[in-house]
This record gives sequence, structure tokens and C-alpha cells, in this order.
Amino acid sequence: MLKNGLAQANTNHLGKIIPVAVLLLMLMSLYGSWYTIDQGERGVLLRNGKIIDTAEPGLGFKIPLMDTVVKISTQTHTANYQGLQAYSRDQQPATLRASVTFSIPPDRVEEVYANFKSIDLMVSRLLDRQVPTQIENIFGKYTAISAVQERIKFGIDVTDAITKSIKGPVTINSVQIENIDFSNAYEKSVEDRMRAEVEVQTQLQNLEKERVSAQIAVTQAQAEADSQLARAIAEAESIRIKGNAEASAIKIRAEALAQNQNLVELTKAERWDGRLPTTMLPTGTIPFLEVQTTK
Repeated sequence: MLKNGLAQANTNHLGKIIPVAVLLLMLMSLYGSWYTIDQGERGVLLRNGKIIDTAEPGLGFKIPLMDTVVKISTQTHTANYQGLQAYSRDQQPATLRASVTFSIPPDRVEEVYANFKSIDLMVSRLLDRQVPTQIENIFGKYTAISAVQERIKFGIDVTDAITKSIKGPVTINSVQIENIDFSNAYEKSVEDRMRAEVEVQTQLQNLEKERVSAQIAVTQAQAEADSQLARAIAEAESIRIKGNAEASAIKIRAEALAQNQNLVELTKAERWDGRLPTTMLPTGTIPFLEVQTTK
């Protein structure tokens, strides 16, 4: 009877556990049937490991225990590369630091998962193999000084080379050459060369300034000389005209006096102040009192 009692108790206990387990399983299945995809990512829907669809941002449904969702980011990512060794066209060794900005096109997330499983593995197999090689190749086309002076063009050329060399579900947005580090000896030689060039440019500027100043002085002197010459010519012309006028007046007056003797006497009379001379010679006549009679 004891054994029958224990068996009955176990049966009753199992009868309570099974419904609870079934309920929990149903709740877990129901909870696992839903998933969410955030904005800035896409989902790859797998059924028993096989890709059956891609999921857009939002709430989605999947079959419990059969379907799984792998999320792939479509936002912008950056891969950093440090300590890249390269030689310039003029055989100057350099250590470069660069960064590559990239993103996954939303319509190619399925390809990313199918070929690489994750973005990290894709970067390792695609970017990490091509970026150092392409930077080294492009850097070798520049001299050391031109790579520094034409930094923007160098970056554009590197971006173009990397973009063309990488074939896969990735978009290269930009490549930044963050630093180019040459040897200390070369950097010192560049510094000395730049200092010398600055000094030469300064001297050239000083010479140009002196040349301009001298030219200004010459121009001012020429202008002053021209001004003095113009004044002298004007003054001489004025004197000539005045002299000609005076000579002409004298000539006309002389001709008039020669032709009319009475005009001489009139002139004397006009100039007489009305006083008689205090001293007279015995044979002298009183001025202006001579009377000529007409016969």
C-alpha cells in the first residue's frame, strides 16, 4: 500500500509539472518568435542555417527554434592602420598612419554574411590585405617632399587606388593619410632646406622692395625735372612774349614820334610838373614856351 501511495503521489506531481513546462515552453516560443532590427542595420534571416531573407528595421517574426536573425550594421565604420612602411620615389623611407572609412550597402548585407559572416572578418580579408599595399604603391610614385606638399592629392590617389582594388560588398567612403613620418636625418635636411628657401625668398623680397623704391625715386625725380622744365619753358615763353610786346610798343611809339614832332612836345608837356627851372643859361629858352608862328 505504501508503494501504491508513493506512485500515486509521483503521478500527481508529474501531472502538475507537465502543464507548467508546456506553458513555459509556449511562452518561450512565443517570446522567441519576435525580433527587432534597429535603424542603421539590416538583418539576415536564417532557417536552419540557410539564408532565406533579409530584414528591414523594425519588428519582425520568425519561427521559434528554426529561424535565427544575424544583424549587420550599415553605418559608417573606420579601420585604422598604423606603422605602414613605404619608400618614396626618391628612396626615402617613411612610416605612415592612415584610416579608411567605409560602409556596407543595405542591399548587400546578405553577401557580407554569406562570404564573411561578419564585418570584422570582411575587413580582415578585404581591407587589411589591400590598404597597406595600395598606400605603399601610391607613396612610391611621389617624392618625399611632394608627398608632403601635395598631401591632398596623395590622399585622393590612395583613395582611388584602394576603391578600385577592393572587390566586395563594401563602399569606401574616404581614406585619410593622418601622418607621414620620415627619418630624423631627412626631416632635419628638409628643415634646413626650407629655412634656406625662406631666407632666399626674404632676400628676394628685400631686393624687390629696394628696386621698387629706387624706381619710385627715379620716377619722382623725373617728374620733378619735367615740372621744372615745364616751368622754365613757360617762363621763357612769357618773357619772350612780353619782350616782343614791349619792343613792338617802343617801335610803334618811335615811329609815331618821328612822324609828328608836335607829339614830342606834347609828351614833354604831359611829363612837365608845372615848375620853371631855377637856373637858366643866358642863351637858353624857357621850356614849352617857344611859340612857332605859321607863315
